[in-house]
Amino acid sequence: MIRLYTEKDFEKMRKAAEILCQTHLALREVIRPGMTTKSLDDFAHKFIVDHKKAVPAQLGYSGFPYTLCISVNDEICHGFPSDYVLKEGDIVSIDNVIDLDGGLADSCWSYKVGELADRDQKLMDVTLEALNRGVKAAVVGNRIGDIGHAIQEYCEVENDFSVIRDFIGHGIGKEMHEDPQVPHYGKAHRGPRIQTGMVFTIEPMIASGNWPMELEDNGWVAKTRDGSNVCQFEHQLIIHEDGPEVITDQSKYSLTEEDKDFIKSYKF
Repeated sequence: MIRLYTEKDFEKMRKAAEILCQTHLALREVIRPGMTTKSLDDFAHKFIVDHKKAVPAQLGYSGFPYTLCISVNDEICHGFPSDYVLKEGDIVSIDNVIDLDGGLADSCWSYKVGELADRDQKLMDVTLEALNRGVKAAVVGNRIGDIGHAIQEYCEVENDFSVIRDFIGHGIGKEMHEDPQVPHYGKAHRGPRIQTGMVFTIEPMIASGNWPMELEDNGWVAKTRDGSNVCQFEHQLIIHEDGPEVITDQSKYSLTEEDKDFIKSYKF
């Protein structure tokens, strides 16, 4: 069942999205070579819980033990924060979900650590543009399949990359994962019709090599089977009659003075 939401619901989601985006902006300020991914998770947890008084919705979800999913290089998604030390040339995808008074917001963003190899920089550029093309297809009257078709055509036909098949976008509202399912590949003009009041994510995971994946023994961390690098960008959309509202657009938000003070005083 695809739920349709109201302006009252949207207001809660927008407030959660502001904290989510401020968390990403704070992470952008601190990420650098020499840090562990666990130290980033610890920082985000304190920023969200102690500073912003919000709930990191991924923590404990189906047993997931961290605030953030942090996936590095060939990790597709659901990466465990660890003692891995970030180094120059890494691609780091950080997935963050905020619950604020029952309003949910979900966005993954990828960061480069220092300078990237040319192929990896292109991978990041193509993935972000793929997300933007998916958003443009998310209009009333189109079908969910039009989103995946736009992404796949751009990544696999126009560029020499692969769309991950095993993980897709999803509805979000009362729960973190709802219908509709939003694949990032497939045929146009297929799937549910996009309607006013829908809320869902578009979150392409794009590999520089082939798309087949494997799971680590923990049952969470997914990696490319061929060891190729992956990039992911994700937005949460509210569908209106006149077009999609991207509530996780970081350019809409900024760090407050209190946020900046928190970052300055935090001891890694």
